[in-house]
Amino acid sequence: MKAGLKFYRAPRLVCGRWRCIVVLLLSCWLSAAASEGQMLTPGDGAPVANPLGDTAMKPGKALLMELDARFARATLAGGGKAFVGWLAEDAVSLANGKAAVEGREAIAKQATWTPEQYQLTWTPTDAVLSQAGDMGYSWGHYEGRGRDAAGNPIMTSGRYVNLWRLEPDGSWKVILNSSNEEPVGAGDCCRLPPV
Repeated sequence: MKAGLKFYRAPRLVCGRWRCIVVLLLSCWLSAAASEGQMLTPGDGAPVANPLGDTAMKPGKALLMELDARFARATLAGGGKAFVGWLAEDAVSLANGKAAVEGREAIAKQATWTPEQYQLTWTPTDAVLSQAGDMGYSWGHYEGRGRDAAGNPIMTSGRYVNLWRLEPDGSWKVILNSSNEEPVGAGDCCRLPPV
């Protein structure tokens, strides 16, 4: 080497590697054509909380909150068939007081309700995306409304968790759906009693 030669050193990225990956993935999804509702497309469906209103919201959180809200809207409109459409082939469903149901096919055999028979709604409260940008979870509150055998209205409510995975085709699928009913009048599970 000759004395006095300096090597060029590329500048370090200000954002961490995982943030760059998330931003790159998010921009790819926004530019891709929608496929069965799991790809993000600006302006489709009912509005969700605007992530731009929360300047501290990370892009991964915004992505999962949007996916979860779209999953809920699709299920409300399409019933059990739409619900199953968002599940991965190897998904697991854990419902309150019931045995685990493993695999999308097995879950589909149980999720046969139509929107006229049963209305399942939920609202995401929070979401976290992994540093790798390929998995995450969302959780929130759900309500199920229908009628019993005598035609009387029934309602269940509780908390849920959806575990999301980025599939090889670029879509996001739920690999674990877990729910837990809350007792009637339970309110917010995380509030401290008044002093």
